[in-house]
Amino acid sequence: MSKFMEWVDARFPATKMWEDHLSKYYAPKNFNFFYFFGSLALLVLVSQIVTGVWLTMSYNPSAEEAFASVEYIMRDVEYGWILRYLHSTGASAFFVVVYLHMFRGMLYGSYQKPRELVWIFGMLIYLMLMAEAFMGYLLPWGQMSYWGAQVIISLFGAIPVIGADLTQWIRGDYLISGITLNRFFALHVVALPIVILGLVVLHILALHEVGSNNPDGVEIKKKKDANGIPLDGIPFHPYYTVKDIVGVVVFLFIFCFVVFFFPEMGGYFLEKPNFEVANPFKTPAHIAPVWSFTPFYAILRAIPDKLMGVIAMGGAIAVLFVLPWLDRSPVKSMRYKGWLSKIWLLVFCVSFVILGVLGVLSPTPGRTLLSQVCTFLYFAYFILMPFYTRMEKTKPVPERVTG
Repeated sequence: MSKFMEWVDARFPATKMWEDHLSKYYAPKNFNFFYFFGSLALLVLVSQIVTGVWLTMSYNPSAEEAFASVEYIMRDVEYGWILRYLHSTGASAFFVVVYLHMFRGMLYGSYQKPRELVWIFGMLIYLMLMAEAFMGYLLPWGQMSYWGAQVIISLFGAIPVIGADLTQWIRGDYLISGITLNRFFALHVVALPIVILGLVVLHILALHEVGSNNPDGVEIKKKKDANGIPLDGIPFHPYYTVKDIVGVVVFLFIFCFVVFFFPEMGGYFLEKPNFEVANPFKTPAHIAPVWSFTPFYAILRAIPDKLMGVIAMGGAIAVLFVLPWLDRSPVKSMRYKGWLSKIWLLVFCVSFVILGVLGVLSPTPGRTLLSQVCTFLYFAYFILMPFYTRMEKTKPVPERVTG
């Protein structure tokens, strides 16, 4: 075996990659619960790719056959129903673990120097994931798929001068049709997964170049022993690979419970109108995007002017990219920041959840007002961040990690 690995290493850096990214990659020894979600996101990505490949073997990307092919997968293909549910539930699980992964980054300042690029690559993954989910949302060719895509694509029409032409270009037709379905299928199955995989590699490479953050926000590379090994670091393998297996087992237990008992999740994962074939002449009573997009959809609806609503919705995502330069705090972790940072992070999270709930519900004057208040608080968190992070009193950060 050793001679075989010598032969491989002379031609490909297999052992070097194993050591650089696992066995000799030293991670802080005080990782906690929130550090499960990065590896879980990778697990769900692999699951989505594998189940997606199997689903494409029986799926027909045409307006005439798409809905029927999904029914065929569910009813006639052996174990097709579980593949479809693993994929549809996996789409929602992906956003759950990614949102918790992002929350951990915001909680412990994992976007601050020297990890700005790690955050940027992560945000690009999130953006591509949203595009991937949107493209895949149309593929079942159900009522909500069709009309949800119709509403979202029509938003591009609000752009001055080029809006109408851009909308038509995206659809490939005057209305959503088989042409739209076919190009969305190509993007969902081929183009976007390649981009996401590339960004994941860049994200991991950037992370391992600067080292992982930790709940204390202490740079473990500053304190090393005589052999150059961080005093507060432990090899990622076997310590964190074993630790992550525990998280994977718990996650799979919950995930499989949902797949087998609540795959539709009361209409949030698979909406009831989507069990009807797409009909351009019949509009559903209430059109809403999939739950993972509803916070931004609520921001869109909170603003009466269509163009300003689109700008606000885009800005709500774009502002996350500049987070590393908005935070002026001398400390990274929320453990040592002042009470203003803690209150504003709580306000941001509560506003985001409320916007997500409001985006699912049909609009009323009261709900619209609440959406406007939450939209204001959402943007206030970022706009005021340079001021409250600079003026607040912080706690002293320890020299070594505290556990």
